[in-house]
Amino acid sequence: MLNGQPVVVVVGLGYVGLPLAVALAGKFTCYGLDINPSRVEEIRRGVDRTGEIEPERLHASALTVTNTPGECPKADFYIVTVPTPVDADNQPDLRLVEAATRTVAEMIDGGRKPIVVYESTVYPGVTEELCGPLLEQVSGLRCGENFFLAYSPERINPGDREHTIDRIKKVVSGQTTEVLDRVAALYESITSGGVFRAASIKAAEAAKVIENTQRDINVAFMNEIAQIFALMDVSVWDVLAAAGTKWNFLPFTPGLVGGHCISVDPFYLSHRAKKLGYDSRMILGGRATNDGMARWIAESIHQRTGKKAGDLLMLGLTFKENVPDLRNSKVADLVSALSELGHSVTVHDPYANADEALHEYRIQLDHTALERRYDAVVLAVPHRAYVDLGLDHITQLVADGGLFADLKNCFPQARYNSGVRLWTL
Repeated sequence: MLNGQPVVVVVGLGYVGLPLAVALAGKFTCYGLDINPSRVEEIRRGVDRTGEIEPERLHASALTVTNTPGECPKADFYIVTVPTPVDADNQPDLRLVEAATRTVAEMIDGGRKPIVVYESTVYPGVTEELCGPLLEQVSGLRCGENFFLAYSPERINPGDREHTIDRIKKVVSGQTTEVLDRVAALYESITSGGVFRAASIKAAEAAKVIENTQRDINVAFMNEIAQIFALMDVSVWDVLAAAGTKWNFLPFTPGLVGGHCISVDPFYLSHRAKKLGYDSRMILGGRATNDGMARWIAESIHQRTGKKAGDLLMLGLTFKENVPDLRNSKVADLVSALSELGHSVTVHDPYANADEALHEYRIQLDHTALERRYDAVVLAVPHRAYVDLGLDHITQLVADGGLFADLKNCFPQARYNSGVRLWTL
């Protein structure tokens, strides 16, 4: 405690950690720790490459950031917010969580009886069965005596300015009733949405992993019916417009499913299920459908270009609109599939970082791409910048007799424009 208030260290300053750390720094002494020196330097200069925190807010924040654990004070709360990806075989990759856990273990002071809170998405059991023992092993301290465990699943939605950390309801859990009370009080101080006290740490872990799995399965259903209706030459958007008039119809839409959460979390749950001897057919079936969507779209576009290799313009590369996040971009899969079919694909994205696109996907972004015409233009990510351009401007990029593929049906009026060859899901 410092002046009667807890000291907090947030480990990991990405999409989740930075907004949380900035919010906590408004109430308590808070340090943000990230192993990436360039990320730390950017934040110190008031630059958030994720676009979640405005420069003015960063400059005004009392948050102290560092990439050196030794510069952090002994804390009452350590909050781990590092990514939890999957490996090449779609198996949970917990190396970042383990590395962060080792770092925390070397920092904690058992005399303070700190609470280590995990926000990273994991399958049920990771906090208590993996992280707790690892903290004990590295620190030489006893879990439940010298330090305690808690879990509060992150709910950051990149680019969402409505459901921010200071407004959402936070699920909290703790190793004991007293720990739960302390964790609840910490989060209640930074959000007007209040907290929900989960029955156990495992229940909180499970709640997080099913939130995104549920969405993945629903989108998979949309993608499957889009493919079925395409065989009938019926637009799925026309079907959804009619079905959506029913009061309890769920408003999911088809498309590419990428990002660090929805396309990853189902594998964490199915992995745990398999370890328990249960074959999660629905979860993995949904994943297979969504992972195959890029290939199906590529083949559909190829067919509508007369199966002739051409010059294509891909509008958008990030995993969703109006954010710079390139993690698990399925547009990259679409570019790859079209290239394999012989097309020359030019990629444009006003939000994506060119160096990251080149490093992650070997895709060279072309910022002059809107200055020439193409055999086909694919609106893959409905960035505001593209929608604001308008239908006339975008279709002017299409050569005579070419194709405009509007994957998210941003311009439904195009189908009534005789001067445009349109394809959508």
